[in-house]
Amino acid sequence: MPSHNLARIQIEDLDLLGYSIAGEETVIAMPQLDVCFDIGKAPDQVIAINTVLLTHGHMDHSAGFAYYLSNRNFSGMSPGTIVAPANLIVPMREIITSWGYLDGNKIPANLVGVRPGDEHQIKPNLFARAFPTKHSAGSVGFTVLEKRRKLKPEYLQLTGPQIVELKKQGVQIDNPIEIPIVSYLGDTQYVDFSQLDYVKSSKILIAECTFYELDHEGRAQAGRHMHIKELADLLAALQNEHIVITHTTQRTP
Repeated sequence: MPSHNLARIQIEDLDLLGYSIAGEETVIAMPQLDVCFDIGKAPDQVIAINTVLLTHGHMDHSAGFAYYLSNRNFSGMSPGTIVAPANLIVPMREIITSWGYLDGNKIPANLVGVRPGDEHQIKPNLFARAFPTKHSAGSVGFTVLEKRRKLKPEYLQLTGPQIVELKKQGVQIDNPIEIPIVSYLGDTQYVDFSQLDYVKSSKILIAECTFYELDHEGRAQAGRHMHIKELADLLAALQNEHIVITHTTQRTP
């Protein structure tokens, strides 16, 4: 029986599996991409996912990271990879070491520190790119992009054998392209993310919106979160096909 009752959303050929309530827990997994955005309380449904993209260190987003790593080890899996803001790596290692003492077993881990603009390969044709957010020290969001190659326009009318012959001659017949699949903002106050083309054009945008009451704009600013009015402004400048809202509260209508 699953440890958590996670919501499931299907968007074309991708599944989103997760739970997100502000101050309680946020964990959003995309099994087909083999990534989990934030790790919440590490529900057992996400343990088999090999890469966790951690946006910041607040407990409701990060508390389960040591359990995730330990459970993978207990289950005979390879060490999990957690990609996190660079300033969190040292304290995360200290936590893993302390839990190892308590548990009586060393907890294997692959921790990767990133700063805005850094990239991490997930699969041969898939990678994550970190971008800056405004929430806590070092906080980042992530875009998962697919690498493809596109035939150059001048070769589009060629037959298969002609293309093969050009390849044999060492002719570069295609160009590398990047397809942004999903962007996850994590927790953040309003930022004009339309300045980042890969966020602007991601097929899926996963965005937080914590405050909805008209008189709560000040609270949103104080906590460095998004208010519904700011979310509307943000979305108006983006071109995403699908929008998923996270980090609501128990009071959200």
